[in-house]
Amino acid sequence: MKVKCFIFCLIGLVAVLGTSATVIAKTVVNSTAEQQAMVELTVYNNNFALVKDTRKVELPAGVGELNFMDVASYIMPVTVHARSLNYPKDFTVLEQTYQYDLMSPDKLLEKYVGKKIKIINWNEFQDRKDTVEAVLLSTSQGQIYKINDEIYLGYPGYKVLPGVPEDFVTEPTLKWFYENRAKKAHKLEVSYLTTNINWKADYVMILNEDDTSSSISAWV
Repeated sequence: MKVKCFIFCLIGLVAVLGTSATVIAKTVVNSTAEQQAMVELTVYNNNFALVKDTRKVELPAGVGELNFMDVASYIMPVTVHARSLNYPKDFTVLEQTYQYDLMSPDKLLEKYVGKKIKIINWNEFQDRKDTVEAVLLSTSQGQIYKINDEIYLGYPGYKVLPGVPEDFVTEPTLKWFYENRAKKAHKLEVSYLTTNINWKADYVMILNEDDTSSSISAWV
């Protein structure tokens, strides 16, 4: 029994170490508009357009994470298609998520659920400012706090947070888990549809005296 226990424990330890190594080895790369080589925009009727964004991106070999930033605010994530123009067989998107957190009090508080924050309230009777530390338990249908081993359903005062969380994404970002087998930089082409964009042009046509030819100009 001791031998079996030792074997099982050893296998479990190897599994844990393997998982930890994978997490540590994961590389995060950020791609911004500064890496753009070319942008194509095709505007259609009904308030939407096709965007093709080509960038030169250097990626470490293996599995990693790529944050493709500076995309359209009204991007339709389900229409995103990414490919490598120069090494198409060496780049694969394994998983994609779309992240965009509009800066608001509710969004910020959601990031601090389960964490300590400060609440500052003005004591009118003693003419002073009182500060308490509270653990934010929930923001669903109202705020719930734990203060000194007691549960408060709401609490008066200003909520003070230590800062903006690192995982708070204030700009539209496509996040990919990828697998890269190329040793050189990729020329990534990312295409997607976006809404809230329109096109309007006014045309002016001038006929000649015989009405046999004309010239056309336009204002966009």
